[in-house]
Amino acid sequence: MCDFVKLIFRILWFISVGRLHVAWIVCFTLIDLAGCFKLTSCNSNTSNQDLHAYGIMLIVATITLLLIIYNCSDQVLTTRERRLAKTREAAAKSARETAKARQRWNIAKNAAKKHASGLQTHFSQTFSLKKSSKHPEELKILDPKRFETDEDLYAPTHMSTSSESLSSSAPSEGQKTEPGNLMQMMHEIEDGPDNYEGFDVGTHDRKSKGHMPKGKQPNTHSQIFKYAYAQIEKEKALQQENKNLTFSGVVSIATNPEIRKRPLIEVSFKDLTLTLKGKGKHLLRCVTGKIKPGRITAVMGPSGAGKTTFISALAGKAIGCKMTGLILINGKNESIRSYRKIIGYVPQDDIVHGNLTVEENLWFNAKCRLSAHLSKPDKVLVVERVIESLGLQMVRDSLVGTVEKRGISGGQRKRVNVGLEMVMEPSLLILDEPTSGLDSASSQQLLRALRHEALEGVNICMVLHQPSYALFQMFDDLVLLAKGGLTVYHGSAKKAEEYFAGLGIYVPARVNPPDHFIDILEGIVTPPASSGVNYKELPVRWMLHNGYPVPPDLQQSAARLAMPSASVGSANGTNPADAGMEERSFAGELWQDVRSNVELQRDSIRLNLLKFKDLSSRRTPGILWQYRYFLGRVGKQRIREAKIQATDYLILLLAGACLGTLAKTSDENFGAVGYTYTIIAVSLLCKIAALRSFSLDKLQYWRESASGMSSLAYFLAKDTIDHFNTVIKPVVYLSMFFFFTNPRSSFAENYIVLLCLVYCVTGIAYALAIFFEPGPAQLWSVLLPVVLTLVATQTRDSEILKKISNLCYPKWALEAFVIANAERYYGVWLITRCGALLKSGYNLHEWTLCIVILILTGAVSRLIAYLGMITFQKK
Repeated sequence: MCDFVKLIFRILWFISVGRLHVAWIVCFTLIDLAGCFKLTSCNSNTSNQDLHAYGIMLIVATITLLLIIYNCSDQVLTTRERRLAKTREAAAKSARETAKARQRWNIAKNAAKKHASGLQTHFSQTFSLKKSSKHPEELKILDPKRFETDEDLYAPTHMSTSSESLSSSAPSEGQKTEPGNLMQMMHEIEDGPDNYEGFDVGTHDRKSKGHMPKGKQPNTHSQIFKYAYAQIEKEKALQQENKNLTFSGVVSIATNPEIRKRPLIEVSFKDLTLTLKGKGKHLLRCVTGKIKPGRITAVMGPSGAGKTTFISALAGKAIGCKMTGLILINGKNESIRSYRKIIGYVPQDDIVHGNLTVEENLWFNAKCRLSAHLSKPDKVLVVERVIESLGLQMVRDSLVGTVEKRGISGGQRKRVNVGLEMVMEPSLLILDEPTSGLDSASSQQLLRALRHEALEGVNICMVLHQPSYALFQMFDDLVLLAKGGLTVYHGSAKKAEEYFAGLGIYVPARVNPPDHFIDILEGIVTPPASSGVNYKELPVRWMLHNGYPVPPDLQQSAARLAMPSASVGSANGTNPADAGMEERSFAGELWQDVRSNVELQRDSIRLNLLKFKDLSSRRTPGILWQYRYFLGRVGKQRIREAKIQATDYLILLLAGACLGTLAKTSDENFGAVGYTYTIIAVSLLCKIAALRSFSLDKLQYWRESASGMSSLAYFLAKDTIDHFNTVIKPVVYLSMFFFFTNPRSSFAENYIVLLCLVYCVTGIAYALAIFFEPGPAQLWSVLLPVVLTLVATQTRDSEILKKISNLCYPKWALEAFVIANAERYYGVWLITRCGALLKSGYNLHEWTLCIVILILTGAVSRLIAYLGMITFQKK
């Protein structure tokens, strides 16, 4: 026995170091040893000898395959990404060369226009003279050789023919109509160089403007990338030309329908107040104003001012609060969740998939959230534009990274977090502290990208903590909140200093204005005594300044401000609302907390189950298409986690070897002891492995489901990929256990029972992962197989215990194993078989029933897990 175990470990060592030929030699030695060890005689032609030989060969083949997967799992995706990267770089290089050619052509065109204009002026002056004769030498003001030289300096080589024909046509004709024809020809070239005969700029995407023509959609990766990068280079050239535009040019760009193509969303709010349920605490009070499309609004204030609560209320994500006031969408009293397909919400935490690359994260969001009618080249264009604007080109093929595995930097991860919402082309984009953790250069790059989005009519609202002066100058509007959720200022960011200067609060020299305002609201900096302003009165002053109604508890402060003789120091008096609050007992506070938690859970469930009418006019991909996208994403994640999968299989192999060696098949109990060990081991190992499917990416799922992605597609894709483990793991375990124990039942019968068992316990693990946190879920996964198996194997003396055991899945799995083994006993063993089955309470004809119950248990567990996933979401 010791020699047998030593040879097994020696095989594993030879395979791990790559010496496969030596491993096969040891395998044949092990076959001979196994025959002598297992049998009383060493006859080489017996059936048991052959059976063990097949078993050893299957074990070695399985171990070899697992080690290959363990060491080569990332090579498939890496090779594919490398090929795509080469195609993309070639397309980008081609697009840049094309853009440079276009730039040279524009320079040559301007030079030709200048010469043609001079020619026309010369002709007009010549023909206006009263002299009847003209000398040919006077026409030498335009030297053809010089013109050809200037053209050759700028135009590409393939434009030399058109340049020569253009230069030679100028002096060849002396008629009066010739200058007009020349200018007409130049205007034709200027209006459409691609349509002019004999003109070829050498590009392959001439007529691509915004969308590809129907019937000419690019199909290959190279064509798609060429189209996308050509469009990006055109946009860069347009932005370069727009830097020195006049006012009329800016107006024409702002009203250009090709640029502003997204539906506009204006959000206005009046007397918006949020009160925490059960506690009566105000999180936001009497906020009135609007955020407009095409503008960037910054929400600032000290800690506890309700900034995140404010944007959560605008996004329809505020739960556990009683909301009063109005929120109007484009002037209509409609729910903001009806527009969630065109609303992007960037959370404060960087919730991205760490085991996907930057491009894979962005591309998945684009496929699931962009319009289903948008072609693939246009989707690629959107993704490439976002990667370009956020400066993620260098890390696009890098994994984002997790806590265990290092990936991109924190600032790049933050930009990926923002890019997930930019790729879906939102009409309203809400961001919670997008510049936290970014340096000044990265913050400005992010703001420039958002500025480009605002030019397309996107309504952008973001929470910020004391931005730099350069960033502050890039905002259009400012919402300044004080502690308690009261508004201090809401209007143009450039007029904020003017408003506070009117109150006697001036920003000192070399001090950032937002820093100074927030320090005043925090009470760190005291306003000048000459101003007569206390920082606690600033919200009331804003209400009086705009004529807004003042809440009852602030009426005293408003009346005091109305009387100039009132002393400033009285503003620090006791708040009437605070004076009226009475002290609660411990039981009262406990009951209040319980009520608050119940209200929170009820609102969360209602928000998850409530359906809203879709008013976004965007048709996103259906469940089947999203299922396909989720399937591809989960498959990539599983391939990158192949080392973990291989480790699970190796543990199953060791478990099968250990239990197969310890458990001996007894004719009295039909191998029930070994099968009991099998049920416990397989249930425990498969449950713990299945917990990873839903425990590790809960935050990502909550974000995706809140944006409108299909929860059913997500769940089915996860379950479909896990079916691979459901099919393979029984083979891995039986490759050891079956050939060590050598039961009378066939390999196929044992495989079917174990397959249904793995399917059953995987569904139970889904439910545990969704309803519990990772720690408790693992504890339940360990306890349930042991406890349920002990209950199922107890002597059923009472009727209650029998009914309880019928609810335990190990009872049906064990019965199926025992029946499959007992059916192989014939002759004199029939009497022993009947007695043993009656003693255990098993029926020889219930094998199919046991299989059906295991499958139904797995299906019902999956249904419960799915209902819990869509119902009990945390926001």
